[in-house]
Amino acid sequence: MTTIRVLIADDQVMVRQGFTVLLNAEPDIEVVGQAVDGLDALTQVAELAPDVVLMDVRMPRLGGIEATRRLTEPAGATVKVLVLTTFDLDEYVYEALRAGASGFLLKDASAEELAHAVRVVAGGEALLAPNLTKRLIAEFSRVTSSPRAPLKDRVGDLTERETEVLSLIAQGLTNGEIAQRLVLAEQTVKSHVGRILGKLGLRDRTQAAVFAYETGLIRPTGY
Repeated sequence: MTTIRVLIADDQVMVRQGFTVLLNAEPDIEVVGQAVDGLDALTQVAELAPDVVLMDVRMPRLGGIEATRRLTEPAGATVKVLVLTTFDLDEYVYEALRAGASGFLLKDASAEELAHAVRVVAGGEALLAPNLTKRLIAEFSRVTSSPRAPLKDRVGDLTERETEVLSLIAQGLTNGEIAQRLVLAEQTVKSHVGRILGKLGLRDRTQAAVFAYETGLIRPTGY
């Protein structure tokens, strides 16, 4: 069994300790470090090489959004960031994903939800708290409401099938769920995702979701 290495970055000691206890109870997850703020998180990521960082949004010296940006921007960066916050606000969802976070979860999530989120993000999937998805789409649409070029120009060289897969990624579907929806083999979907990321110059499927929202491929209608 592969163990997922986790670093917890939060300025509240009780939060760090609580998450540590919850996650260390899982057989496939190990908390390898605790950081007290964003700068401490950058140092510990370099030293400990965790797979996932649980990143608080509001911290002294360096906040979670800027710390996320610094961790995920460098070419070849592999660490995944799961942003945690008590504040159910659109601006944090939007900015965290723009900064490179792979997921977003409220701090009142259950132990089961927290462990699931770590596994999903470690596996390369995008994760958003379900109750935030509708407002997230509306926020992306609001901030990108200026006139756009035709959709075909915005999605570049994507084929019709790849554009369809991109749309489903942005709606939060996993590869398995996309395969079911489109009646394809999961490996075929995985290949499509890889080509989408390559053609658009994106790092992961969360960035692909951001791209889909910002280009207007996904709209609030129906959500």
